[in-house]
Amino acid sequence: MDKVVSADGTAIAFDRIGDGPPLILVDGALCYRASGPNGQLARQLASDFTVMTYDRRGRGDSGDSPPYAIEREVDDLEALIKEAGGSVYLYGISSGAALALEAATHGLPVDKLLLYEAPFVVDDSRSPVPPSYASELDELVAADRRSDAVRLFMSKGVGLSGMVVAMMRFMPAWSKLKGVAHTLPYDAALTGDLQHGHDLPADRWDTVTMPTLVVVGGKSPTWMRNAMRALADVLPNAGHRTLDGQSHIVSPKALAPVVTEFFTSDATGDKER
Repeated sequence: MDKVVSADGTAIAFDRIGDGPPLILVDGALCYRASGPNGQLARQLASDFTVMTYDRRGRGDSGDSPPYAIEREVDDLEALIKEAGGSVYLYGISSGAALALEAATHGLPVDKLLLYEAPFVVDDSRSPVPPSYASELDELVAADRRSDAVRLFMSKGVGLSGMVVAMMRFMPAWSKLKGVAHTLPYDAALTGDLQHGHDLPADRWDTVTMPTLVVVGGKSPTWMRNAMRALADVLPNAGHRTLDGQSHIVSPKALAPVVTEFFTSDATGDKER
């Protein structure tokens, strides 16, 4: 483990393994280096890239500096990119994909961008995230009601049934989820205005002109597959890829060849696959 210092003085913890062009992996909600898929994915990619995984602010070994702002997470990535050598390939999953997209929009030096299942809701194939969702999360976190915050995220944010969410409380991982529940409002800030069932804004990402690949699991729900198709369509230089047999809990072993192929080739992806 090492650390970089972000623009506001927050220490951001990261690991670096492998050899090759620098690649940064960005986690989604409730994940960090010690608990999430990106550590295993990094090991799958280390033969082709110098891979950096990091704890987003407020998680794991990283610090935090309130109040939260999306720009501060972008600053964290900027500090990591400088540490990596000045420009990188960038991969993000779930809300981490939304953060990676924000970083590219802010003009950070990203050579190529790969986004896996940013949790946008663009039609009526699932219920939209309620307008009150973010404020409810804030209230639960302020009251230190961590289990309730995770339940709200899983039900209203992810869209899981009440029965599934109730069963999750008995899983060993529940305590780890509660441990980072205070960062759920950060993820809500990244995705909230794009989860209400409306078309994606046509010009929001006009500056994201680097080659981009949007990937979705073939077993993921219809709303997610529709959203990722829509995202690829509005990005200036994006391809689309469906990863057969995968869902939002994607297998690093299945994903790694797609990541490697995209970042080591000249192609931007195939919108029809």
